[in-house]
Amino acid sequence: MESIPQNNTPVLVVDDDEGLLLSIKATLLSSGLPEPALVSDSRRVMDLVRNQRFELMLLDLMMPHLSGMEVLKDIKEEFPDLACVIVSAMDDVESAVKCMSLGATDYLVKPLNSEKLIVVVNRTLKKQNLQHELELFGGKKVFSDLKSPEAFTDMVAADEAMALVFHQIEAVAGTDYSVVINGESGTGKEMLARVIHKLSNRANAPFYAVNMASISKTIFEDEFFGHAKGAYTDAATDRRGFFEAAHGGTLFLDEITELDPSLQGKLLRVIEERELYRLGSTEVRNVDVRIIAATNRNINEEILTGRFRADLFYRINMYNITIPPLRERNKDILPLARHFLKIHAGANNKKIDVLAPDLAKRLLQYSFPGNVRELENIIAAGVLQEKNKVLTLASTPSLLSYYGPERRKNIELLTLDELEKRHIERVLEITGGNRPKAAEILGINVSTVYRKIEKYNIGDTS
Repeated sequence: MESIPQNNTPVLVVDDDEGLLLSIKATLLSSGLPEPALVSDSRRVMDLVRNQRFELMLLDLMMPHLSGMEVLKDIKEEFPDLACVIVSAMDDVESAVKCMSLGATDYLVKPLNSEKLIVVVNRTLKKQNLQHELELFGGKKVFSDLKSPEAFTDMVAADEAMALVFHQIEAVAGTDYSVVINGESGTGKEMLARVIHKLSNRANAPFYAVNMASISKTIFEDEFFGHAKGAYTDAATDRRGFFEAAHGGTLFLDEITELDPSLQGKLLRVIEERELYRLGSTEVRNVDVRIIAATNRNINEEILTGRFRADLFYRINMYNITIPPLRERNKDILPLARHFLKIHAGANNKKIDVLAPDLAKRLLQYSFPGNVRELENIIAAGVLQEKNKVLTLASTPSLLSYYGPERRKNIELLTLDELEKRHIERVLEITGGNRPKAAEILGINVSTVYRKIEKYNIGDTS
């Protein structure tokens, strides 16, 4: 079966079940969405995509001739911007993760729920629209093109990489999309979440930030859903949870991957249903909250290991923003350093307003595993040590003790293995023993980090 509308359509549906193709078509048309193109032979997909610009493809996973996984891989190699939603009878984590790694944007399980299908198609088409609007700015994003530069006044940035991030924030802020912000610890994820809220239609409503690492199983429901009077011994009054407190506004879930897997389903239900029950109550309470989540981990890896639910990720990842680490934003280092110098010199009543050339040079050479937060700590500590009006390298012992030519004069000659061992030990020490973080800094896989730890008999550094 092959049915291509005369007018160009943004949606292509690929499934060997012709009855399902017609059912999807009827569902989309009844909801006011464009009539989709339909094809049952997976071998025809590449030719159709080459001849017509589709925005979204609904792709069955199990098909004769070419499987959905094979089609997805071919599509993403040639047309990486085409959004692909997998439709499958298999509801298993491994398939979802593999599809995600190949570039799928969502994963629907058969039998299809009509309402969910409409939501996913609508959401994906809007997301594609948003991306096209962003691309109109051109390949190189500049700060002068920002529509609301005043919203970013608290964020010091000069690097083009951050200009792109700011443009993404402006593009998504006016929508009601859930957003996932990826970035290493100390890159400023919460600050960006606050800017999104400030630029949104919810700006006059509350913004609540919750560190998910601090939420244990025993307090999760009480903290997020609240409780009714008498729900338990100490429940003397009714209490709102975070969802109700943030009603009409934004709920920022920092380090979302730290939430225990047993609690993720409860969070997903409230996000999807937009309703909850307080502990000890049978009264349904409607909640209208925009979710912005942040993580410093690789979510695909977390899903693969069973530590994070794929369906929760798909639900909150309507738009994704990645903040580059400070070591990849070289032009930001000195402006940020001067900004922190002004703040901490003022706080300590010191007239220090200049970075010495040797300090500036060392800052530009440093890798900043702790990112912007680490840079601020270095400057703050230096201000306390400095006795003159110029902040010098000598006042920043954390930079002086590990880097620079001072140590090369008396350095011992090491074997490559010993050098590697010491470097891994140093990175593990800096990251507090966080193996995934150390792997990112070292540029190797987490499994390789574990092998090196075993090989060199490196002890616990946490």
